[in-house]
Amino acid sequence: MNPLEALMRPVASVLNRNIRATTPARELCEALAGTTIAVRVRDTALAAYFQVHEDALELRTSCDDEPDVAISGSLLTLARMAGAPGTEALRLGSVDITGDVQLAGDFQKLLALAKPDLEEELSGLVGDVAAHRLGEFARGAQRWGREARTTMGANIREYLQEESRDLPSRYEVNRFTDAVSTLRDDVDRLAARIDRLQGDS
Repeated sequence: MNPLEALMRPVASVLNRNIRATTPARELCEALAGTTIAVRVRDTALAAYFQVHEDALELRTSCDDEPDVAISGSLLTLARMAGAPGTEALRLGSVDITGDVQLAGDFQKLLALAKPDLEEELSGLVGDVAAHRLGEFARGAQRWGREARTTMGANIREYLQEESRDLPSRYEVNRFTDAVSTLRDDVDRLAARIDRLQGDS
C-alpha cells in the first residue's frame, strides 16, 4: 500500500464514522454514490481521490478513471473546505473546479457534515479535561493569529502610508479621485462646446 494512503486511512475512518452517525450525511453520501472527486494541492503533485460509495468514502492517492469533479487550491483553502468558509471559497473562486460545480458543492457539504470534532476525538486519547484544555489553547492560538494578522496589516499599512510614503493615504486617494472626476467633467464640457462651435460653423 502507498505510504500516503496508509496515513489517510485513519482520516477516512473518522469521516466514515461521522457519516454513519449523521442522517443528512448518510443521505448525501447515498446521493453522491458512484462519483469520484479529485482534490489537488495547487502547484504540487499532491492529490487525493474521494470515491463515494452508498455509505462511505474511499480515500486514495491515485485513480484510473477520470474524476467527476477536480478541485484544486492552496493547502489552506482546501483545508477550509470542510467548514463554513468552504462554501464561500467555492462561491468566490478561491478554488479551481473542473466538472460539475453543483457536485463540488454537495461534496463540500458532505465533508462539513462528516468533519470530526477535534476536541471530542482527543478526549478518547487524553481524557475530557486535557482535551478541553488543548481545545481552549488551539482556539486561543487561532484568535491570537487573527489579531496578530490584523495588527501587523495595520502597522504595515501605516508605515507605507505615513513613514516611507510608498503608498498614498486614504485622503490622498480620495483627493486624486475627485481631481480625476473634475478633469473628466471638464473634458466632457469642452468636447460638447467644441461640437456646438463646429455645428454653428
